[in-house]
Amino acid sequence: MSNPVLRLSGITKGYNTGKPNEVKVLGGIDLTIGRGEVVALVAPSGAGKSTLLHIAGLLDTPDAGTVEIDGTDLTGQRDAIRTSVRRNDVGFIYQFHHLLPEFSAAENIILPQLANGVARGAAQERAMALLTQVGVAARAAHRPAELSGGEQQRVAFCRALANGPKLLLADEPTGNLDPATSETVFAALMALVRSTGLSALIATHNLELAARMDRQIRLDKGVLVPV
Repeated sequence: MSNPVLRLSGITKGYNTGKPNEVKVLGGIDLTIGRGEVVALVAPSGAGKSTLLHIAGLLDTPDAGTVEIDGTDLTGQRDAIRTSVRRNDVGFIYQFHHLLPEFSAAENIILPQLANGVARGAAQERAMALLTQVGVAARAAHRPAELSGGEQQRVAFCRALANGPKLLLADEPTGNLDPATSETVFAALMALVRSTGLSALIATHNLELAARMDRQIRLDKGVLVPV
């Protein structure tokens, strides 16, 4: 695969490294995600999927191995470069929305853009366009506490895409929702991803949702195996 958006090579990670109670979480991960490819990461709780996502998104560093995003090896880069790539090229979605409670839905999407140097007018226009795509534009002025769980998560999706990332990393994005809401929210997420041509690695317990992605991989005993 030429010039993939994400390439992980030989990734290992453990905690209490070198001590008798060392816990080995990742034991040699190799993973490539192509442009526009949506990959499901299936794993039980505690298997290390969050650790893998954090390393892929430059929030954590591996004990060994390399992390390449859009063809650039970022493993040993200084913090300023990693932060810049994380802010511009990577979007994160978590099980809980983590929206800023004192700001409206639109403002939660505008703020990351302002921090990235986008003019307020352009940032507001993009925020409304994203909210329209996921069907919650009418709730733009509402604060998170005034939104349903599904609406909160859809706003979080928009925030993750605010700065036009190349790679989306999602950790159980519908895991905190009831089945009916989960289906609606997942459909909104996939529509967003497909319309923007994003590459995505989405961790989920839901095998039905995983089956609707381009490819499935399973994290088992610290290594990835195909499903």
